[in-house]
Amino acid sequence: MEGCIFNIMKYSIHDGPGIRTTVFMKGCPLRCLWCHNPESQLPKPQLIRFPARCIGCGNCAKVCSTGAITISDNKTKYDMSKCNSCGLCAEVCYAEAMEMAGKYMDAKEVMKEVEKDMPFYEESGGGVTFSGGEPFMQQDFLRELLISCNNKGIHTAVDTSGFVKKDILLDLSKYIDLFLYDLKLMEDAKHKKYVGGSNEIILDNLKELVRIGKRIFVRIPIIPGINDDVENLEAIGRFLSGIRGIEQVNILPYHNIAKEKYKRLNKEYSLSDLKAPSQEKMEEIAEKLTTYGFKVKIGG
Repeated sequence: MEGCIFNIMKYSIHDGPGIRTTVFMKGCPLRCLWCHNPESQLPKPQLIRFPARCIGCGNCAKVCSTGAITISDNKTKYDMSKCNSCGLCAEVCYAEAMEMAGKYMDAKEVMKEVEKDMPFYEESGGGVTFSGGEPFMQQDFLRELLISCNNKGIHTAVDTSGFVKKDILLDLSKYIDLFLYDLKLMEDAKHKKYVGGSNEIILDNLKELVRIGKRIFVRIPIIPGINDDVENLEAIGRFLSGIRGIEQVNILPYHNIAKEKYKRLNKEYSLSDLKAPSQEKMEEIAEKLTTYGFKVKIGG
């Protein structure tokens, strides 16, 4: 069983309790305008370019079989519509002006990395977090990894948008110790506009996980001008207090550090001028949500 992974982050302290290893899996059915991992969206490896590093050696054009890379007037030109993400150009780019985001790994390879940090999990109460993208898009690979972790006694968490078929969610839930569950907008029309899909299945799945008694941290990214208004925050508060069973609410301040990633992927980032919310604003939101009876934490 193989899956597509784009990063394995060691010693993470923002993706669940304790010291964790976060495994980032490629593929996502949604398109949040503020996505900070745009390289996670496609379910396969893709080329990332760093134009400033290019030394114009022309090696990439020599190995490109699709005509996506050409040399004209001593300049390297790209037509990414022709790129098949074979990765040959990145292999011969000695200046590291091109890299592949994502690679195929089997479960044993991933677990080998995970098991290296088991002493840290045991001492800190940590474990492994599967993130993305949307981990449930690789459901069979995720299942194999979760079962392997369970067999080793490693605590498991999954960071999910909740935009997944209920039968898949429930099938894998028995192997998951903690859900880090994203909640962004309560108004369905706005959710479709800014997130790229309806929130109906997301809200329904969250209710179902509460019903079966799963441990859940709800995570709310705070995006100025999109979901930080009083109406949306109060709607979230009412919804969560109505279903009861949410252990913790984390509010995550927007940042634009991914802006450069979009350029490297030849994508437009529509929120490039958006500013991060102030600490005062985050504290104000935390105080508001606390009135609904939750433990609220700023940050992961």
